[in-house]
Amino acid sequence: MLIRLLYASRAAEAVTHELIESILSESRSRNPALGITGILCYGADIYMQVLEGSREAVNKLYNEITCDARHRDVTVLHYEEICERRFAGWTMGQVNLAKINPSLLLKYSERPVLDPYAVSGLASVALLEELIATASIVCRP
Repeated sequence: MLIRLLYASRAAEAVTHELIESILSESRSRNPALGITGILCYGADIYMQVLEGSREAVNKLYNEITCDARHRDVTVLHYEEICERRFAGWTMGQVNLAKINPSLLLKYSERPVLDPYAVSGLASVALLEELIATASIVCRP
């Protein structure tokens, strides 16, 4: 059985290019063997990440993330059983929301900033769907 989990967290330290590369590198090397796909969005001190895969693998990884010192205020935004993956092409895609047109963020929230704590999980899912549709997700091998 496949599931999709969307969560948000706040960065415990300043989000730097090196920190993002470290998270992505670890994800991209580890996720294929676990059968996990997804994307990582980040802006200011907020992370929003989708994980897709088996219930066991995704839940285990999510539990590890909640204990990861790089994250605080880890919160599930949306959790669902799925028939197919939306992010199958990415072992871990990335979206730097600082490079996204603010009007796209404003479409789904009160202000043109990433704040998944202030919107519904479904609004966050809709934002991610639009990021896919507009080819805003980046992935390097």
